[in-house]
Amino acid sequence: MEIEVKSKDENEIVFIIRDAEVPFINAIRRIAMMEVPKIAIEDVNIVQNDSAMFNEVLAHRLGLTPLISNLDAIDGMEMADECDCEDYCPKCSVSFTLNKTGPGVIYSKDLVSTDSTIKPVYDTIPLLKLKENQNVELEAVAKIGLGKEHAKWMPTTVCAYKQYPKITFNEDSEVNYDLADVCPRNILKSDKRSKVLKVQNIENCSMCKACVRADENNYIDISFEPENFIFKIETDGSIPPEEVLSKACDVLNEKTDKFITFSKN
Repeated sequence: MEIEVKSKDENEIVFIIRDAEVPFINAIRRIAMMEVPKIAIEDVNIVQNDSAMFNEVLAHRLGLTPLISNLDAIDGMEMADECDCEDYCPKCSVSFTLNKTGPGVIYSKDLVSTDSTIKPVYDTIPLLKLKENQNVELEAVAKIGLGKEHAKWMPTTVCAYKQYPKITFNEDSEVNYDLADVCPRNILKSDKRSKVLKVQNIENCSMCKACVRADENNYIDISFEPENFIFKIETDGSIPPEEVLSKACDVLNEKTDKFITFSKN
């Protein structure tokens, strides 16, 4: 199996996997979405809320506020269901406080964390709006969880793959230069001097087959390479995408070891 990184930034990675099978690729996708631990606000204790926003809506908005959850930030913390405390403690949680008086908009940056390494990823997420003399006071408790329990613990906003596109031409048929204008992603380019259609940026092909439907001469065929894949992971900023991929591979490896041990017994 070969892996080639095509592009990468702080929130997104796109890479090509060659010589692999669909079950393996799909296992990585599902684990990256559902079983990579992330920290998010779970419990909200509201002391006072004079705003027009209902307590339940405010709590929901706090829960979906992405928090920094990279390996350095959550190192040493325990999963909530694995901790021996009754409710929450410093070993399995981080507390945030919010105490503001209006007028003004309250942003995610106004949440004060007990751990300086775990804080909202973005400072400018609006939480609620207060009018003059209105006050909000609350404590929010963040815990580590998994995406299979709730969407707020999903580290990925996009986690998807597609099989590598394959475009072939029938040399026995007449070249249909008009197909270049049909393609919605400009994958095809007419080259009348060489009497061919050229393929450019094939990895951007969505395999919509608009060109095939417009082709009356059976000149072009769109298929895919069954063992090659284009994989994309995009996160909400809480965890770098390469960390999500690495952790997903670790989890898959642990599951494989358990299955092998089980099968031997």
